[in-house]
Amino acid sequence: MNDWDFQPPPESELGDRQVVLESTHLQNKRIALLITGSIAALKAPLIARTLRRQGAEVVAFVSSEALRYTTIDSLEWSSVNPVITKLTANAEHLSDENPFAAYLVAPATYNTINKMALGIADGIITSALASAIGRMEQGKTQIIITPTMHGSLHNSILTESLHKLKRLGVKIIPPQVAHGKNNLPEEKAIAYYVCRAVSRSSLKNIPILVTGGPTPVPVDNIRRLTNRFTGRLGTCIAEELYLRGAKVKLIHGQGSYSPPSYLPHKIVTTYDEYLTEVMTELQQPYHFGIFSAAVVDYQPARVFPGKIPSGGALSKIDLVPTQKIISEVRAKFPSLKMITFKYQENISHEELIDIAQTRLQQGYQMVVANRGEEHQATGAQVAYLVTKEQSPQKAVGKPEIAKAIADYLELIILK
Repeated sequence: MNDWDFQPPPESELGDRQVVLESTHLQNKRIALLITGSIAALKAPLIARTLRRQGAEVVAFVSSEALRYTTIDSLEWSSVNPVITKLTANAEHLSDENPFAAYLVAPATYNTINKMALGIADGIITSALASAIGRMEQGKTQIIITPTMHGSLHNSILTESLHKLKRLGVKIIPPQVAHGKNNLPEEKAIAYYVCRAVSRSSLKNIPILVTGGPTPVPVDNIRRLTNRFTGRLGTCIAEELYLRGAKVKLIHGQGSYSPPSYLPHKIVTTYDEYLTEVMTELQQPYHFGIFSAAVVDYQPARVFPGKIPSGGALSKIDLVPTQKIISEVRAKFPSLKMITFKYQENISHEELIDIAQTRLQQGYQMVVANRGEEHQATGAQVAYLVTKEQSPQKAVGKPEIAKAIADYLELIILK
């Protein structure tokens, strides 16, 4: 950490209680955040802010027990809405005039989960949930709970209640298990789960395979040949699809960047492992395959055993072409709708588009083309989405590329 020079922070247009909008997946959606009596309730203000970053309007319901660990002021500041602490003549637990798209119980204690399962409505939280279950059964809302308790409380009674609630349609976020406890997942993982639950995307529950990252090849037991691509774009694409409710799986090549833990993914360490994992995974019925991994084009003709001694000149390494995995996938899985990527340097924009359109004729649904010369000064990636249906579409920055790909898939899934 550098020494502070005691200068004030630069001014910002963001108001004190405003948040930076990260996505619009919860735009125009009211989310009820129900907070129960666990020490984890101290994280509730952070959860509220994270939901708002996805566009949500958040209203907090808090039990008297939860107020031992959090405060009304912190919840009002973070949600920018009055906090509901008791039942009044306004019938807040019914929410007739302003219904909620989802009820999120975070944290959800042993006591609250079992009361939910038994239909007990003896306070602000359980009464709101009793009404929410009725709305859920009518298809009008979603209920999501985050079980949070010490391991000794995870007994057969709790397990039975969880099974019952799941059968009713309640969605259960797996806890973050550590040190003998069911802990709250990180705030973003919770918010993303809510996005998936309320999604109305045509991609919801559609199985999609995404690949990303480098696929190194070994020179010896220590050294590898690889490229400079990190796989952040592949992760960005997988996240966008995950937020829209798709059954996404990311195969990610090991490098300097790792995907977040909440995103379903598998790390592969070499080209051979990548090839095996892709072919194995596609034995399952995927609808789309998005191949953004930076697959190596060459590998050593032989891998040196052990470690090549350092300190002297290295003799020539003979390189041979690697197998074109997307061609193999196209041949073995002809019904799979595929999106592939093409990166070039030292060519014109027109040449890039011509190369992409030529590849498109090989049976792919889209080719995402970009070249080193068109990266912006800020470092933002510039890509062109080339399809048969429309003129090449320009997208700037990884999030926008991911959104444009997801938008396209939403359109063609209906065909």
